[in-house]
Amino acid sequence: MEATAGGSRRRPTLLRLLCPKKSLVSPPTPSLRWLLGSPRFLPPLTVAAALRSLPDGASSPDLQREAEEIRGLLVRGFDIVGAVHVGSADAGGALELARAVRERLYGERASHGMVGGCVELGTGEIRFVVSEGDGVEAVEVTEVVWEDDPGRLLWEKGCLLRCELLLKLPLYVPSDDTSGIEARFYSLIESTASKLRDPHVSYLIEGPRTTPGESHYSIILHGNDLNSVPHLSRNGSTEEYDANIVSCSKFFPAKRSLSLTRENADAIQITILSNQSFNSSKASTPAVEYFPAPALASLRAINLKLDILCYTSVDFPVAAAVSELIIPGLADQLSIMKKAIVSELTTQQPQLSPYHFVPPGLLIPVTTIYDTRYGEIEEKQSSSLLRDVHREIPSSGVSGGIISLIDGSYEYYHYLHDGIDDNGWGCAYRSLQTIMSWYRLQQYSSINVPSHREIQQVLVEIGDKDPSFIGSREWIGAIELSFVLDKLLGVSCKVINVRSGDELPEKCRELAIHFETQGTPVMIGGGVLAYTLLGVDYNEASGDCAFLILDPHYTGADDLKKIVNGGWCGWKKSIDSKGRSFFLKDKFYNLLLPQRPNMV
Repeated sequence: MEATAGGSRRRPTLLRLLCPKKSLVSPPTPSLRWLLGSPRFLPPLTVAAALRSLPDGASSPDLQREAEEIRGLLVRGFDIVGAVHVGSADAGGALELARAVRERLYGERASHGMVGGCVELGTGEIRFVVSEGDGVEAVEVTEVVWEDDPGRLLWEKGCLLRCELLLKLPLYVPSDDTSGIEARFYSLIESTASKLRDPHVSYLIEGPRTTPGESHYSIILHGNDLNSVPHLSRNGSTEEYDANIVSCSKFFPAKRSLSLTRENADAIQITILSNQSFNSSKASTPAVEYFPAPALASLRAINLKLDILCYTSVDFPVAAAVSELIIPGLADQLSIMKKAIVSELTTQQPQLSPYHFVPPGLLIPVTTIYDTRYGEIEEKQSSSLLRDVHREIPSSGVSGGIISLIDGSYEYYHYLHDGIDDNGWGCAYRSLQTIMSWYRLQQYSSINVPSHREIQQVLVEIGDKDPSFIGSREWIGAIELSFVLDKLLGVSCKVINVRSGDELPEKCRELAIHFETQGTPVMIGGGVLAYTLLGVDYNEASGDCAFLILDPHYTGADDLKKIVNGGWCGWKKSIDSKGRSFFLKDKFYNLLLPQRPNMV
């Protein structure tokens, strides 16, 4: 406990982090991270995720621009709970930036606790301060907990709601005067948002289907039912409500997944229906009314596709979730689309479509809106290649070591794949293809993994090779791989030179830091040999280490058991029990360490 000036004692301040440390410290360059949490539904001072600020936001970000960017990404139910400065000693300044950007986001100062942090570039050490309310002095964090199973905390007591809504809005524009079109469009959007609580609007709420044809629980709420639901209080709890009110947990099976991936993102589905005859006092004959336009006008149909996600507690009343999360979320998305469309009202209308992602390293989803006139970004390349073959391998045999591994999925490219006979010369090409597949599977890129010839064409185009190189069987190495990654993906790489195989264990600590902060596959090249490195197991005290090698020299069929049993993917000790080294003593090695893009 810590004594204050008056002699009283203050409770230790606990900060709980669900995001990995590398999301705060990588890349190790001056930058700013916004911290996300859910003060309404998670324990106080809990950080669920970190988003990197815009490129020019390292020290003095444009807060209004940052707020607008975050508004589009943030799933309702999550909130700004802090900020971290990388390469600065001003944790308190980061906290105040977080308060300021949140005020621009919601129009009011945060009443919940806020976090500020700073990262020392040389060591990666992080210092945190917290303030438990607006105007409350920031204090040093006395205890930091990095959750071992963050998904459980997020999804055992939390869940998602999803609402999709297609709108076709009529915009009438006088033929002889388009000067007021923007004002008319803004008024149309605002009136559409205000009608989401009308009595004739109904909300069909259904539980997720885990298997085709499976029955699920469902209810219908009407717009005027939402005026009397419990509202969120300032501390995030609900007011007292009747036990008969349906909570979100009613819509889920007793056992459900406690992690969120692209494959298992189950959510309560909410469909908006219009019932114009709802609550009619008496039967009446349908009537048509005619309102003549004061001047000649043309009709512009504004087509909108809304699609939002919201996060809430499973114990929260579903009516309150619709009222406090779904409807404001739809209104927010309408506002974002309004700004994107207004500049092109008199030309071709943008075709806006929201998409939801769970980026690598993030436990929570984010939303982004694409103009699909410029092409869909959905993954088009299907592959039958083996993925993540290292998951089946036995232990390394390093006593007391700490394992640092690749972060994410990859495909195993090796000799003779795709009918290309590259036996004896294509191992570095195959390692590059495996690395490229990692960027694709992590959704950092949508381009196809290049063939040997396409790799050669890139090297010719940038002037590294002569035209005769295309179609040849010439080897490539770490430098060529870095050129191709830079050209095709805009990825920067770090190259480490090692004079002999005996010196590779000396690089274990640096490699461990790479896997902890970047998580990308590494290429090891020596002479005419190239391998893909997926991780290291390193005992810093004893110096004992092992390298997790994915060997592209395999020439057999994609048989996982054969690959693992044959040692084509497995741990290679620096010196084995018979004194033999996997890496040759008289060979010069290059290590190519690709960097993770700064997507979030």
